[in-house]
Amino acid sequence: MQHDGAGPREYVFDPQEFAARQARVQQELRAQGFDGLIVADPANLHYLTGYDAWSFYVPQTLFLPAEGAPLLMLREMDAVGAWRTATGVSSDRIVGYPEDLVHRSDRHPGEWMAQTLREHGLTAPGRIGVEGDSAFFSVRTFQALATVDGWHLDDSAELVNRVRLIKSPAEVELMRVAGRIASAAMGAALEGLVPGRPQNEVAADVLAAQARGIPNADGDYPAIVPMFPTGAGADTPHLTWNASPIPADAPISIELAGVHHRYHAPLARTAIIGRPDAELDRLARVTVAGLQAAIAAVRPGIPAEDVAAAFTSVIQPAGYQKSSRLGYSIGIGYPPDWGERTVSVRAGERTLLAENMTFHLIAGMWMRGYGFEVSEAVRVTDTGVEVFTDAPQALITLSPGRQL
Repeated sequence: MQHDGAGPREYVFDPQEFAARQARVQQELRAQGFDGLIVADPANLHYLTGYDAWSFYVPQTLFLPAEGAPLLMLREMDAVGAWRTATGVSSDRIVGYPEDLVHRSDRHPGEWMAQTLREHGLTAPGRIGVEGDSAFFSVRTFQALATVDGWHLDDSAELVNRVRLIKSPAEVELMRVAGRIASAAMGAALEGLVPGRPQNEVAADVLAAQARGIPNADGDYPAIVPMFPTGAGADTPHLTWNASPIPADAPISIELAGVHHRYHAPLARTAIIGRPDAELDRLARVTVAGLQAAIAAVRPGIPAEDVAAAFTSVIQPAGYQKSSRLGYSIGIGYPPDWGERTVSVRAGERTLLAENMTFHLIAGMWMRGYGFEVSEAVRVTDTGVEVFTDAPQALITLSPGRQL
């Protein structure tokens, strides 16, 4: 199926921005000896075309040749949505596979994609990149595309993700808005922390704030749901919520993101209702000082490992160590992750920081039976750093007598 072209097209970015993005990826493809690229990661599809829909649970791919126009292939019922939002692809290059191919054991959409590529004259022999670590590029899709005669499928090693590292001015502005939404969502979380209140009710407050956004800027759904490691569970990240009552005198770590037009600005804080014990208080003070040192170290031209080293230089003399990374690059996000899967802020990461790279610096310290998290979403500027998010950089203490 091909869309008939009726109705208005919707877009956030000027179509010329998508053309420039595709050109940069094609330049990198040629530089690395690829003749084309199969794109399946929904964040990369969005980056290259503007396509935005919850359709990534079924096979969908963009074929971008090293020279020439891309072809977007997806489910028939989603082709109209692609025509509406994928302004980086001409309408005659958006095609949909038949509905009877969805969720079958005997046939697969990848076979249709392979045949469609043949019909469009896009199967010249060559080295074709694939997104081998994408959560949405299935084995069956790979196997089907591997049947194209003369094609050698090779991992692209996150080629598009690395092109995404340096944001355009328009992208930076979306991330600034996302940072303000994150700050508002964190405010809603902290306001909702009342002793005895079920965690899921606080999560509902956060989800509503994320969707609501801020005045004159709408919110969007996050790639990761709000997380609430609580009490002894604060000694580990990535725990979500349940119906347990909010406790007093125990740490509650909150990690969330503000999202605006798919661009994410994550933010983490730890709060406690009542007074922290001396052990948690000391951990919090040292960790905050370490994060502040790391943020102060950010500037263009230095390796990412130097930012991690600034953090370590503060916590190590205090007797603490952090085995996990201090941060990672961010931008567009779709479930299940808001990270770009490229640069990590940790020892050994030699990638040089450059203006308009954006990171989530998360100082998570997970001890035995307790923990503390504090983070900021930041941008590398021409001389230093811009912080997108805004919340007290401290262990946030709340009154035990507080009410909604």
